[in-house]
Amino acid sequence: MYKISMVSLGCPKNQVDAEIMLYSLKQAGFEIAEEEAQADAIIINTCGFIEDAKAEAIENILEAARYKNEGNLKALVVTGCLAERYKDDVTEEIPEVDVCVGLGSNGKIAEIVKEAIEGKMQNSFGDMADLDLNGKRILGGYPFSTYLKVAEGCNNCCTYCAIPKIRGPLRSRTIEECVAEARELAKGGVRELIVVAQDTTAYGTDIYGKPMLSKLLQELCKIDELHWIRTLYTYPDKITDEFLEVLANEPKLVKYLDIPLQHVNGEVLKRMNRKDDKESIKALIDKIRAKIPEITLRTTFITGFPGETEEQFCELCEFVKETRFDRLGCFTYSAEEDTIAAEYPDQIDEQTKVCRMENIMDMQTVIAAEKNQEKIGSVMEAVIEGWDDYIKCYFGRTTADAPEVDGKIFFMSNRPLVIGEFVKVRINDSIEYDLLGELEE
Repeated sequence: MYKISMVSLGCPKNQVDAEIMLYSLKQAGFEIAEEEAQADAIIINTCGFIEDAKAEAIENILEAARYKNEGNLKALVVTGCLAERYKDDVTEEIPEVDVCVGLGSNGKIAEIVKEAIEGKMQNSFGDMADLDLNGKRILGGYPFSTYLKVAEGCNNCCTYCAIPKIRGPLRSRTIEECVAEARELAKGGVRELIVVAQDTTAYGTDIYGKPMLSKLLQELCKIDELHWIRTLYTYPDKITDEFLEVLANEPKLVKYLDIPLQHVNGEVLKRMNRKDDKESIKALIDKIRAKIPEITLRTTFITGFPGETEEQFCELCEFVKETRFDRLGCFTYSAEEDTIAAEYPDQIDEQTKVCRMENIMDMQTVIAAEKNQEKIGSVMEAVIEGWDDYIKCYFGRTTADAPEVDGKIFFMSNRPLVIGEFVKVRINDSIEYDLLGELEE
């Protein structure tokens, strides 16, 4: 029996792909190695979205390659977005890689890996339409929380983004398929379901002729075992009154909204091929906060987009100060091959991009700390993720915190607690992005 190990990088959508591949490998008779040194094959499931992600992928590939000398490794296999985007270039440019597998060949991963271990090193790139969006998974991470990928690909064609070229156009799963998987996950112990796609608010438009996220969320809320349902990657131009009504009134939907805005200056947004301007964005945020006063709003911005002037950047800074997002991530612009923005004149130097990004994040650190201070004395629901042996307390996340991207809550308890348990915590203090408290008995 061959042993395999997998490293999955990048976004939650990529993680779901990895979990489906792991299940098919195990069904084919592979054993999952406890340590990489034991593995006959290591699969690096890569992200290839921006330059930093590509660098991380290459670093992980080279790190895994050492097991050819120090362990049992016979085949180093690369899958995911980097493989799909660069195809045969991966094995040509990184000779440590034995086999490169495109997204359309994920369904044949067990056969490909077996052949690679036995000496047949053959790259495989199937049609993107062959990427099956359904399939059982071996979940990574916490057993009580996972992602539900409801669609693949994207039709937005933002000028800075290579995803439509890598992942293809929008391809939604049916409501029945999504609900069936969610029921299966809930039966297996999942209590927090996080709904994702490249543009989650576009879900269903390709097969139903209109956005169907609201309907899907209502159906998911009927699953008894689910306690929290969270939605990520909701695009501002597709957030409807119907969606906000569902979000406001369904108790299982956590009052948390992730809206990637990227900028607020009208000219920059136009050059990004985004559908919004500052006025529409401000109106949307005002509407959301009026409809759901307890909402946690998260967004992301890009600094240093080609042609971004100092004045346009200052406009973004003022918007961040005025709007006071609960959660905010900021990234420097990355000029990606085969994207329109990479050909724009007035590319901005790296130092300026980084300086602008750091300015935004410095402002947000202060805002986040102030917002956490406002929570002192309140009681919040949290899910327990573990015990910190160093500071001798439990830690977890509140409804206001998505996994991996947001903060934690650390708290004391006079009784033993169980990982995955939902509890009420009284907030006593905060440290920048994290909260401190004690179990509310």
